[in-house]
Amino acid sequence: MELNSVYPPGYTEFTKETDVAFVNFMSSRIGRAVRIALGSAMIAIGIRLAGGWLALSIIGIVPVAAGAFGVCLIAPLFHRPLRAPGSQGA
Repeated sequence: MELNSVYPPGYTEFTKETDVAFVNFMSSRIGRAVRIALGSAMIAIGIRLAGGWLALSIIGIVPVAAGAFGVCLIAPLFHRPLRAPGSQGA
């Protein structure tokens, strides 16, 4: 697949196929569901354990929001767009 046809100028090819596969997975619909599920689990654990664990609940909001809005926050680290091509968000 030619990278220029899918991604805007400035994005380069990757050297590691596993990085590409991981980012592609996290940008997919299933990856969004995984982020929402893990974020929800973090929130539930933080609330259940209370005390200092409430910070875990606050941090858990980030993957829930990212999954709900259809963005992958780690994608720019691998020179990929924040929102996957064709992603409609929520």
